[in-house]
Order: sequence, then structure tokens, then C-alpha cells
Amino acid sequence: MLPEDFSYVRDIIPDAFEDIRYAGSHNFMGRPACGYGAARAVLTLPAALALKKAAAHFGSKGLRLLIYDAYRPQRAVDDFVLWAQAENDTVGKAEFYPTLEKRELFPRGYIARRSGHSRGSTVDLTLTDEKGLPLDMGGEFDWFSPISAHEYAQLTAAQRENRRLLKTGMEDAGFEAYSEEWWHYRLKNEPYPETYFDFEN
Repeated sequence: MLPEDFSYVRDIIPDAFEDIRYAGSHNFMGRPACGYGAARAVLTLPAALALKKAAAHFGSKGLRLLIYDAYRPQRAVDDFVLWAQAENDTVGKAEFYPTLEKRELFPRGYIARRSGHSRGSTVDLTLTDEKGLPLDMGGEFDWFSPISAHEYAQLTAAQRENRRLLKTGMEDAGFEAYSEEWWHYRLKNEPYPETYFDFEN
């Protein structure tokens, strides 16, 4: 059971696609993260309702949401930290950080001891067509690379437009972008700005 003021996203946005990466093995660790009991996106109710507004906007353009992550238990963040310290564990290197060594992930800000996701109002997502085929954003989710930054210079015009489309729609719904990750959005008026939750989803 979820805490009061939290909701499963698909209870609010039934037609959203979900691919909760840290509940499975398709992520930079190559295994499920601690605390992901179910492959279901969870957000605070205010964030979920704001995301519903964004989904309606994108829906009017024939697009749907694909959610990769939302609420993230603090124990999962702790798991990321332990993984980053185990330098010999490089299962996901080829796909997620091919040009970096694990020891670089902390200094470059790709791994941190606290995450806004644990406050419950941050979501990682992209856009798809009506059949669920993701739009080309010029880089994959969780790619630890400058390519992931919104303003990466070597995007094609179509890739840049797709990122702009996502960013504009999310900002109009009350979310704030993170400059280094095109998929990452935080509700500006998040209800728990100082609270890092650790319940299992």
C-alpha cells in the first residue's frame, strides 16, 4: 500500500506506457535495484495530476508518454552508490557509459547519494507514437554522456525538435527540466522538497 498522497501513475494516466528500468535488468547495473518491488511508476498525487495535464497535451498531437522511472526509494539510491564503488562490476558499461570509467561517475554527477526521485515528484520519461514507438531523442535513457544534455550540439534538427517538444509540454504542465538529462523532469511545486522517502513501490 502506498503512503497517503502517492499514486500509481497508470491509475491517473491509464494510457501511459511504462518500462521501469530499475525494476529489471535493462539498466546501468544490469540487475534490479533495491526497493523496486513492482515495475510500476509511482508519483506524489500533485505530480501525477500535473503529468496527466502533460499527457493530455501530448495526446492531442497523437503522442503518448513512456515512463522509465518515477519515485525511487532511498535504498535504491544507496544501491547505486554501492554499485559505483565496485569498480570491477562493469556489466552495463558498453551500453550506458562506454566512454567513462566508473570512478568518474560521482565527480561528473551521474551518480549521487541523494536523488530528487526519492522525494516522489520527479519522473524520467520520453514520448512515443500511439503504438509505443519512442521518438528519436538522439540518445538513449540513462546514457552517461554529454549526448544526454538538452543542448548537445550535434543533434539532428528532428532530434532537437523532439527534445523541445517534450520539454515545452512538460514545462507547461508545471515541471522543470534538468539540463544534463533530456528525460528528467521535476515538479516545480513539489509537495515534499526536503523529504527522501524509502517505502518499496
